[in-house]
Amino acid sequence: MRYVIRGNNLKVTDALREHTRKKLGRLGKYFDGEKPRANVVLSVVKDQHRVEVTIPAPGLLVRAEESSEDMYASVDLVVEKLERQIRKYKTRINRKPRQDAFRQFRESFPDAVSLRDPADDEEGDVKIVRTKRFSLKPMDAEEAAMQMELLGHNFFVFTNAATEQINVIYKRRDGKFGLIEPE
Repeated sequence: MRYVIRGNNLKVTDALREHTRKKLGRLGKYFDGEKPRANVVLSVVKDQHRVEVTIPAPGLLVRAEESSEDMYASVDLVVEKLERQIRKYKTRINRKPRQDAFRQFRESFPDAVSLRDPADDEEGDVKIVRTKRFSLKPMDAEEAAMQMELLGHNFFVFTNAATEQINVIYKRRDGKFGLIEPE
């Protein structure tokens, strides 16, 4: 596995870099000979040591973040979270008869678009502060729900393989999933 480790408001020491590499190295066994790049951001905000890790691999994007009062503990926690996500993904994909469909996941998907509160704006205009563009691969709702969980998002936009229309799957307050389809 390749690593890109950087610090925000923090100087990344050799010991911290080596600890991060060693811990993330445990995840290499899940990638079947591929050498994905792990993007790691270490930061300190208000005495909280935060670690964000994104691993884009062919057909899969795994992302996790954790924070604690100790940077080394945060690294350990985020690696455990990533390992759980990857194991869960591998278990599900091995149970599916259509494994090829799962291998075609895109490397990146959008975060939610952040909007300002119109009450904060004098004219009342909504200003979009971030835009992401991506291509949609056809998948079924179950695959989309799994990808949404892997990314840690509350919703996920995808092209429904059965109807070839854009759908949105979202997590409801009761923990179940909802699906939005166009008429």
